[in-house]
Amino acid sequence: MGEISQPRLIKKGAEACLYLADWHGRKVIMKQRLPKKYRAPALDEQIRIYRTIHEPQLMHEAKKAGVPTPTIYLVDAKNATVIMEYIEGEQVKQLLAKVSENTRQKLCFNIGKLIGKLHKNGIIHGDLTTSNMIQTPEGKIFFVDFGLGEKTKELETRGVDLHLMKRALQSTHFQFVEKCFDAIIEGYASVLEASEVKNVLDKIREIEKRGRYITERRGE
Repeated sequence: MGEISQPRLIKKGAEACLYLADWHGRKVIMKQRLPKKYRAPALDEQIRIYRTIHEPQLMHEAKKAGVPTPTIYLVDAKNATVIMEYIEGEQVKQLLAKVSENTRQKLCFNIGKLIGKLHKNGIIHGDLTTSNMIQTPEGKIFFVDFGLGEKTKELETRGVDLHLMKRALQSTHFQFVEKCFDAIIEGYASVLEASEVKNVLDKIREIEKRGRYITERRGE
């Protein structure tokens, strides 16, 4: 793997730990997948190896589709570790509340375009939240954390991807969620065929109805 120096834990998730570190003079992110004690050891190792290999592949596919993602420097499947480029910038989650309405709309439109490029190329991010989008000082938006992603063009998964985006906006940016999501869909529609966009929007509405039904049933 080479020498990793000064690793500093910056995020501990359910699936992996993220470390900010120095690697051969580069500032990098080291992502290490954690063993799960509830899984049989052999199965756990198999899952972690698969995900360690699959995520960089998906990020490479996204990059080819025109969606900026961190450069992968090293994949260590045996230790379930990926070393990748550290993106200098700010999470969109932090940005949305600080910028003007006009800038916010443009930002969301561009995010929608990037999501559209993913979906057009059969890539599902799997965790579309404003925490997983970083804008550089030059205004370029990077998508990160494809750990739950997959390759498919299924309508259901596209709908779930965008529904997750909407839910993330509702929980973090509730004061302007409608305008932001409308701008995202506008950007999305600039990439895909109108019929595809209509089908995805119908699927989102269907998913929302399912959620409301389950909530109502639980309240009985």
